[in-house]
Amino acid sequence: MTKTSIDDLLDADGALPLAEDLRNAARGWLAHLEHERGYSEATRTAYERDLGQFVLFLKADLGHPPCLGDLARLDVKAVRRFLAARRRAGIQSRSLARSLSALRTFYRWLENTNRVSNRALTRVATPRIARTLPKPLTVEKAAALVDDADATNDWIGARDTAVLLLLYGAGLRISEALGLTRRDAPLPGRDVICIIGKGGKERLVPILPVTQQAVARYIALCPYPLEPSAPLFVGAKGGPLSPRLIQLAVARMRDALALPETATPHALRHSFATHLLSAGADLRQIQELLGHASLSTTQVYTDVDRDRILAVYDAAHPRA
Repeated sequence: MTKTSIDDLLDADGALPLAEDLRNAARGWLAHLEHERGYSEATRTAYERDLGQFVLFLKADLGHPPCLGDLARLDVKAVRRFLAARRRAGIQSRSLARSLSALRTFYRWLENTNRVSNRALTRVATPRIARTLPKPLTVEKAAALVDDADATNDWIGARDTAVLLLLYGAGLRISEALGLTRRDAPLPGRDVICIIGKGGKERLVPILPVTQQAVARYIALCPYPLEPSAPLFVGAKGGPLSPRLIQLAVARMRDALALPETATPHALRHSFATHLLSAGADLRQIQELLGHASLSTTQVYTDVDRDRILAVYDAAHPRA
């Protein structure tokens, strides 16, 4: 639990910064997000933190612990003061937009459960988020990164190779790869696996033979017993593998291979999508493989691969 989690939330002087009716409502909302909406633990934690920071702001702004009645009377100016205070604290637009989304979700739930009705948040503009293009690796650099992971020729190297191949060969997020259980292991003969991604969205992902073989090699070398329902990938002491360890491993290889700072585990997922697009894959197919809810999210890769699109145009248009 963070210091702004609802159950542990205390003001600087050790006092509760919110009234009991608001605390109970917040608990009910978080339970709703988990059991009825199926939000991931990471999203629920972020939303709980956002609500906690909003409550702390309201306590200082109002001069007393806020209750549901205060939320009903909240006006647009108060919301803007909250966002301005967060901006002064160094919070960037992307995080501010998520905070506003969390608060809107909370208010919708309050209205749907007949607790509070207030549309002030709907009249506050979402902070503009600068669009940043993915930074994929070249085919050669992506291959070098994956190959170098097994340079130690031990079970740790075999593990890292298998993880990186799942990112580059199947386009998985690192959380999805490390969320696989031993039962889910894509071993030789199992060329498709079911992945549950963001928002509980399921998708089928094809697995390359080289990835299947890498996973099989890792399992054969791993010194720890891997129970069917336990994590497939484990750390040096046998516990669940932390994403941070893969990030550090990639950072070490990045230095050894003289790769750019943008060479990260997530860059392999970007590389997966960009290289498929360059080879002629359909954007809708890439959307399905990546698990994007909206095609607009996937379309960013067309900006990365403008050269191929222009080449197709030149080759296909009758007047080119």
